[in-house]
Amino acid sequence: MGIVVQKYGGSSVSTIEKIQEIAERLIKRKENGDSMVVVVSAMGDTTDDLINLAHEISSSPDKRELDALLSTGEIISSSLLAMAIKEKGYESVSYTGYQLKIQTTDNHGKALIKDLDENRLKESLKEGKIVIVAGFQGIDSEGDITTLGRGGSDTTAVALACKIGASCEIYTDVDGIYSADPRKLKGALKLDSIHYEEMLELASLGAQVMHSRSIELASKYDIPIYVGLSTGDIRGTLIMNNMYMESKPITGIATSNEDIAITLKDINSNVNIISNLFNSIAEEKINIDMISQTSPVDDKVNISFTIPKDELEECMEIIKVYVNDTQITFDEDITKFSVVGIGMKTTSGVAARIFKLFSDNDIEVKMVTTSEIRITCAIKRSDELKAIKLVAKEFDISK
Repeated sequence: MGIVVQKYGGSSVSTIEKIQEIAERLIKRKENGDSMVVVVSAMGDTTDDLINLAHEISSSPDKRELDALLSTGEIISSSLLAMAIKEKGYESVSYTGYQLKIQTTDNHGKALIKDLDENRLKESLKEGKIVIVAGFQGIDSEGDITTLGRGGSDTTAVALACKIGASCEIYTDVDGIYSADPRKLKGALKLDSIHYEEMLELASLGAQVMHSRSIELASKYDIPIYVGLSTGDIRGTLIMNNMYMESKPITGIATSNEDIAITLKDINSNVNIISNLFNSIAEEKINIDMISQTSPVDDKVNISFTIPKDELEECMEIIKVYVNDTQITFDEDITKFSVVGIGMKTTSGVAARIFKLFSDNDIEVKMVTTSEIRITCAIKRSDELKAIKLVAKEFDISK
């Protein structure tokens, strides 16, 4: 048997009883011959609770100190799981990102993993220990604690698997990847497997089962990821480089209500000004997704783009260097509606079918962006569920 890296999300370790159950599962796998490395998230709502505490102290907490605070959540759950395993008579050890020298960039709150030292981890495995790793965290070049952003424990797990040549299993409170969010579409199909490219798009567009950066990393090193339920034996979904002779044009639908559209009116159409604006936003690691621009009128253009709502304050500081308040408008009444599928590469007319469907059913499309395997529209929030049902039926991705 080989080395297996497993990851358990916050809901899977939310209580002592659940931690005890995971300890039993890990011991069973070890007895069957696997060497086990386990990455854990913070218990339940711990991260949100810590963020709330920070905001009781400051409306804008220092990012370095906030990372130090948030990293404690994963340390607690990793230590408790190691204790539970030891209490059952098996060797285990927990490590923080600092102890494993998980080296990251210095972007507090959304750091990227640069490298990690696997030697200590491998030595513990040779000693027969079940290794527990606090996910979501690392250290920068100054030795300061950093965090990887929401869902960062997925990235920690995949990074470890890539580094030590292990298989990777992500366990959560859902039993796999579906063609759409089952809470929004009754009859959504569970997928046996999904291509890296498709999952990367879905994860970046609002499908919350996986962290998009973890999929990108797995694809780079060709590490298949199994996603399944943390309890029971229900078959999950394998994310891999699967290629079918024929693929449906659409594999899945993702929606997100976490973005805001910003429109800047009467901007000078000088390409250097526009370039400098977006470069300044990019330097702050603010993720712009959809962009549209009007045709020039008297050398002026209107530019609209979407960003995550929680990055609005930072973005506004940059924007106000280029425009005044009267030139800025916001639209919070948007749902990013996306369809994804490898089959779009070889199927023409997918966009035409979607736009006709929306037109026939009075769904307004505010903005559009596309890639080779994705179409994303900004629509009204009130049209979200209707759009999901219509497109799922049209492209046969629901029961």
